[in-house]
Amino acid sequence: MSIRLSTVILPTDRWHEGGRAKWQRAEELGFHTAYTYDHLSWRTFRDGPWFGALPTLTAAATATERIRLGTLVTSPNFRHPVTLAKELISLDDVSRGRVTLGIGAGGSGFDATALGQEAWTPRERADHFAEFVPLLDRLLTEPAVTHHGTHYTAIEARNIPGCVQRPRLPFAVAATGPRGMRLAASYGQAWVTTGDPKLFESGTPAESRRAIGRQVERLGAACEEAGRDPGTLERVLLTGFTPERTGPLSSVEAFVDFAGAHAELGITEIVLHAPIPDSDFAADEKVFEQIATEGLSRLEG
Repeated sequence: MSIRLSTVILPTDRWHEGGRAKWQRAEELGFHTAYTYDHLSWRTFRDGPWFGALPTLTAAATATERIRLGTLVTSPNFRHPVTLAKELISLDDVSRGRVTLGIGAGGSGFDATALGQEAWTPRERADHFAEFVPLLDRLLTEPAVTHHGTHYTAIEARNIPGCVQRPRLPFAVAATGPRGMRLAASYGQAWVTTGDPKLFESGTPAESRRAIGRQVERLGAACEEAGRDPGTLERVLLTGFTPERTGPLSSVEAFVDFAGAHAELGITEIVLHAPIPDSDFAADEKVFEQIATEGLSRLEG
């Protein structure tokens, strides 16, 4: 049973006071990718340290050699595709082609109003996302782009020499609705889910797995509609938002059970949060490292 194991390192540590060491340790442990959230602040961490995603990933690129790096996820809430494309091409260059862009429609949290705008409705978020992704695709693959859209404009935006990865760095598109699924099928190299948010508080693990299974089926239908083989799209589960919460980090055995059940649903990459004491992501660091070094071998054995 083949599945990748990755991690999320939240940008809460000063780089020279533990931040650098976390990214290097993730590489030493053998994680496939180390992601970070792309927010201006986030929920319970809002009143504490929180650093920018792309500068953090750039620093991580210079401190590591093999591990892939990425956002999970970037959204249009405070990003513009023209400036984002320039930063991504630069990051892809610094990392020598190790960057994946996790991208989603965004939510109604702090990022949604930090620039002084009114929070978008779900439909408005979907409308922005539907224009954002194709434009970003063009900006990362064409040397000069002009675009006059409903929400975004680009006038001879130049991105030379383009990405190290060709034709561009990969997109991991977070989506559960039909419009987002179509974007994942058309533009994504991977699809991202956190499960069904309606089941987080009161659902059961069995209900959650059935819901994720239905999501995978809808993704397959979107791929077929786009004329794409669903098998060419990686399927990523960001843990911590299903009814199990941090349960998969309680022991290697618990992780193996969790990962195996989701691999059977078609998930090809499991993403675990690196432990943060006294937070929603608190977990035993030793168990986390044991899962990183032994979890997949036990699952495949």
